[in-house]
Amino acid sequence: MRDRNSGEWLPSAEAERIALVAKALAHPARVRIIAFLLSKPGCIGGDIVDQVGLAQSTVSEHLRILKEAGLVTGTIDYPRVCYALDPSALAPLRSLIEAIAARPADGAAPCCLIPPECVSMEGLA
Repeated sequence: MRDRNSGEWLPSAEAERIALVAKALAHPARVRIIAFLLSKPGCIGGDIVDQVGLAQSTVSEHLRILKEAGLVTGTIDYPRVCYALDPSALAPLRSLIEAIAARPADGAAPCCLIPPECVSMEGLA
């Protein structure tokens, strides 16, 4: 996850992208919309309203947020809109989660590693 060019552990642009996706996923209605879209290759907006059980305007706002985060795409085939998931939008978040999952569990590694050359033997009894 380290940027080779800047040397930053997590470049600002990638951190912002992860935060945008995480924020989009941080509402139960949006999670339900994504779960519904997972069950279909695409769907019509009205199907989402029926499935989620919210007002059309509320679903539209949730879809706007999901589209802004890049998680959902929408194609207009008048008078319908077909929505689909874009799994590539999750790549930065997936990388962060994998990096977290790869860390040793608490107690498996010391919290702070002190190089041996920094430890003075004189103060130890």
